[in-house]
Amino acid sequence: MTSPVPFDPELQAAYAAAGGYPGPMSADRLAAIRAEDAAEVPSLDELTRGGRFTVTERTVDTDVRLVICTPVASDGPRPWIYHTHGGGMFSGDHRIGLEVLLDEADSLGAALVSVGYRLAPEHPHPAPIDDVYAGLLWTAGRAGELGLDPDRVVIAGTSAGGGLTAALALTVRDRGGPRVLGQLLMCPMLDDRNDSASVRQMVGVDMWDRSWNGFGWSALLGDRRGGPDVPPYAAPARAADLSGLPPAFIDVGSAESLRDEAVDYANRLWQAGGVAELHVWAGGFHVFDWIAPEARITRATLAARRSWLQRVLA
Repeated sequence: MTSPVPFDPELQAAYAAAGGYPGPMSADRLAAIRAEDAAEVPSLDELTRGGRFTVTERTVDTDVRLVICTPVASDGPRPWIYHTHGGGMFSGDHRIGLEVLLDEADSLGAALVSVGYRLAPEHPHPAPIDDVYAGLLWTAGRAGELGLDPDRVVIAGTSAGGGLTAALALTVRDRGGPRVLGQLLMCPMLDDRNDSASVRQMVGVDMWDRSWNGFGWSALLGDRRGGPDVPPYAAPARAADLSGLPPAFIDVGSAESLRDEAVDYANRLWQAGGVAELHVWAGGFHVFDWIAPEARITRATLAARRSWLQRVLA
């Protein structure tokens, strides 16, 4: 076992202030984790950003929840970002984690659509990706009435949402759907095997370590986790063919468990003749940009994402 990668100094201070490593994940903590996440859900009024966005909620096929944030100052048809939330597949809400993407949408005159999905283990694969795909098809099919440009959409997600976003790109390629200009994969959760060098290296250190990652994948896949028959629409790292996918932006911290699978995914996209921009942020732990929003490394991360979004949506 090699030593853990050290954290960026500013991130180390934020990590300590946040309480450090949260301890291993187990089933008896699930209810408490979900309650903590639920307490962080913003109101629809908060998502309006003081009236800069019109915010509505829709429910699709009785289970799929969408929140649609449309910039007031921008005339349609607008480009849009289709967001899938994180939470390890077992927690989270479609209104969490939108602050930074709302800033990006505001600067680009774009709308932001965020999808909720049924959570594991109560709803294992394929329920989450089926919901995310259904939400994208519904939104694209009603783009005109929503003031959206059906040909100018970027799909985006963080952590488990990043993995589902990669799975969505594969699903759209293989099953059909709207043209997607790019996929924004932020510290994505891609590989159910949970056995990379970085996963083993950061045990008990990273906010999202092998215990949490393994719990999430087991919730989604049950006994199939790590086995030979896991489909790529559950774990995109299992895809044999990464050709024909939209351009990807992938970022990850050097000091996080998911580092190696993110780097490998970018490399395999290049090997398949695809387009990918990869950033490995030195000393970054999982979702460091959420925990240390004022750190210099976070500002650099957000600037890189914004630059990519501007180029893709242009």
